[in-house]
Amino acid sequence: MTRTTAEETADVFGPDSILRSLVNEPRWALAVTRATVLEAAHPQIGAALIGNSTFVTHPWRRLRNTLVSTQRILDPDQHVRSRETARLNRLHARISGTDPQGRHYDAMDAEARAWVVATLFESAVTMYRLTGEALDGPAMEQLYTEFRTILALLEGDSDRLPATLQEFWPYYDHMIHHRLESTEAVRVILYRLFANVPAPPLLRGHPAVWAVGRAVAGPAAAAITIASLPENLCRRFALPDLPGARTLMHGAYLTIGLSTRLLPDSWMNAGSFMRLLDPDHSGGAGPWESIWRKAGQAAAMLRLITPAPDEVGQTSLSADRFFAEVLDQTGDGHLAWPDLAAMAREIATRLDLDEQNEERLYNAYAAWWRELQTNLDADGDGRVTRQEYAASAPSLPSSGLIKIAGVLFDVTDVDDDQLIDAQEYQKLFRTAFHRDLTGSAGTYSRSAFVRQFLSFMSGQQRSTAYDSLLS
Repeated sequence: MTRTTAEETADVFGPDSILRSLVNEPRWALAVTRATVLEAAHPQIGAALIGNSTFVTHPWRRLRNTLVSTQRILDPDQHVRSRETARLNRLHARISGTDPQGRHYDAMDAEARAWVVATLFESAVTMYRLTGEALDGPAMEQLYTEFRTILALLEGDSDRLPATLQEFWPYYDHMIHHRLESTEAVRVILYRLFANVPAPPLLRGHPAVWAVGRAVAGPAAAAITIASLPENLCRRFALPDLPGARTLMHGAYLTIGLSTRLLPDSWMNAGSFMRLLDPDHSGGAGPWESIWRKAGQAAAMLRLITPAPDEVGQTSLSADRFFAEVLDQTGDGHLAWPDLAAMAREIATRLDLDEQNEERLYNAYAAWWRELQTNLDADGDGRVTRQEYAASAPSLPSSGLIKIAGVLFDVTDVDDDQLIDAQEYQKLFRTAFHRDLTGSAGTYSRSAFVRQFLSFMSGQQRSTAYDSLLS
């Protein structure tokens, strides 16, 4: 068993780290998207994604959190790296269950975690090659060492991945041929996620613009992703080989590769693209601000020629819509513990909570889940349907929500002065902070904070701040 010391990790992820540079480039998203499909084909990972993940309903949130987590793992500060790997391990330790075939899955499964790292490495190598910048032998060896180091940080050792690059490729081929399956998660990613991906925060107020763009980009993204996968896997899974798809894929990768090399670094970095998706993410849209203005102008034009939606019946659908937009975090059509756990996970990630406060938050959500089960689960099947929720929403008790609100106030109030100031509030909500923060001298008392949380979580009042966090 090979242990990786703090000194070795600092050296691997030093100034010359290939991976540290790569994760700050937008083309890293190509590698991550392709790797996600390969990960989802592992039966353990596929089952965990379907049962617990919010990647379909909240893909932009997942993208942002993945980027932040990766940057923390590669941070030069050993304390930051250790804190993040511990947080990820706690997160994964809470995810387990049984798939539809009765097979147990566990997000802490060592083989599955190694496969995640393996797919990211192989997809990064493929991305470099397809963008016209193939890695030479020493660079590929270095990148493989860096990925094995990430596994060692998570697992304590890297033994589940072959020790050398030469041994890696037979291992990878074995996994492709003998361990992967055409899981439901693979089909959801390729045929549902790309076709129905919700608008990023920047375009949520302009649904017509997004609908037009997605109608073209969704099928193209699916075709490009499929064309980039190993051919033998595509044949095994009977994935469509559309005419022109490989040409489209090569063209898309080469275009992004040329953009990365030719455009200014201030344009082609992950931070700029996150600001493009969500201008409030860090205070503005940066070099992409003019694009955002043009998108707004196009949306205004489309609204002029598009009939307004029929508002009849919206009040009677409020509980139903709140269920779909906020409570059903995993998007499977019913409310269960993984949905509430996803809310706790998102808040804990936003605030980078330590183990003690994270446990308090999960326990509060667990208490609310028991309350919901008692009052709403009429048939005792361990989950709440949209109809069960809509029928009883007005009479729901609020003691569980009050407990969550109290814990949320405590973990947000980091200076423990019993007031949430502007900086603390912004760390939790990030977007729309300047529009929603109200109260005396720009602060929230405990009672005001709890009232706003209860008003939103009971579906009584919409909140841009809480929408940005949970819906």
